[in-house]
Amino acid sequence: LQNVRIDPTSISFGMWKDIPVPFYMSVYLFEVLNPKETLQGAKPVLNQRGPYVYREYRYKTNITFHDNDTVSFLEYRQLFFQPHMSSGSEEEYIVVPNVLMMGAAVMMENLPNFVKLLLSGALAGLKQEAFMNRTVGEILWGYDDPLIDTINTLVPGLMPFKGKFGLFIELNNSNSGLFTVYTGMKNISRVHMVDSWNGLKKVNYWRSNECNMINGTAGEMWPPFMSPTSLEFYSPDACRSMTLVYEQSGKFEGVPTYRFVAPKTLFANGTDYPPNEGFCPCMQSGIQNVSTCRLKAPMFISHPHFYNADPALVSAVEGLHPSKDQHALFLDVHPMTGIPMNCSIKLQLNQYIKHVSGIIQTGKIKPVVLPLLWFAESGSIEGSVLKQFYTNLVLIPSLLDYLQYIFLGLSVPLLIAAAVLM
Repeated sequence: LQNVRIDPTSISFGMWKDIPVPFYMSVYLFEVLNPKETLQGAKPVLNQRGPYVYREYRYKTNITFHDNDTVSFLEYRQLFFQPHMSSGSEEEYIVVPNVLMMGAAVMMENLPNFVKLLLSGALAGLKQEAFMNRTVGEILWGYDDPLIDTINTLVPGLMPFKGKFGLFIELNNSNSGLFTVYTGMKNISRVHMVDSWNGLKKVNYWRSNECNMINGTAGEMWPPFMSPTSLEFYSPDACRSMTLVYEQSGKFEGVPTYRFVAPKTLFANGTDYPPNEGFCPCMQSGIQNVSTCRLKAPMFISHPHFYNADPALVSAVEGLHPSKDQHALFLDVHPMTGIPMNCSIKLQLNQYIKHVSGIIQTGKIKPVVLPLLWFAESGSIEGSVLKQFYTNLVLIPSLLDYLQYIFLGLSVPLLIAAAVLM
């Protein structure tokens, strides 16, 4: 118990503060093979490119302990491209939707026609089209786009940022918000459980109290003595708490584990799973609308290749092949300590695109939820860390457990002998 508390003297504190596990983020982009035909109303044909692999380093700063058995911290992540592990370079070009332009078009759909005509004129002047050919590095980490300033001039506040635009531009060298979690010093059953995030006990993105609740941990460790039922964590990337369910018991490098996976209801719509009604307005099951926490842009998250989603989403485009082996997420946790041993967390980012009356650049595009990319964050305990973990948190406790039964077995004859002598 002492070793899993958030305390500078515990064995697990160093692992918690500066995660020693080698994490990798593998990114797969979806190339649109028929942009001209899609613009005329044809079904988009996609080709998966990648992986583009990044070594991920995580570390905590601003660690502050409080009197109420909690600790606050900021966790930063840094990402470094790994050419030798990737299938392609950051310099290669890929045809993808013009995310900024298509997003702005859908967001402005209900504005007066003269505003949309102004936007069409501005787009023509800036030579903006519905699809763009850019490098992997630009798509992920940002490129200069004068469209940002133009949109903010036409509709002030619609795009509350300046300069570059990229799908992951806020991911590198950034933190995931100020977490305050319980240390477990007074109550070990609460260790790592979130007390607040950015000072909030719940968020206000969603339409129900249940969906707005901040439940579980920060997604790194869980309380010890886990039961084979479920685990929860709050994900700032998804703007919500997530619940994974127990699938099976196993072992990782000799260490007993429980495997937790995503239930089919994780991204189900409110019709198929009423508790998710608070995340609506919904479309088909298997995608979650995150527009309320993404500047109202028409963005959705899902499992890769729409795994576990409504088949209509898969059939609306060509080139997707959902499978459990490649696209399901999992988390293998040592149940006695609540420490993850092996994990692969996978999510897909999608954009809703369509023809918008008054904006000629949207052509005749049929409404479709179009996959942009998916990524897997994977890591496992290995090397000296695994050896130390196994020795201190598996081998020694097991030996002590065996010794307990040996001493119990020896004590029974002694008690009998004492009783006879008396």
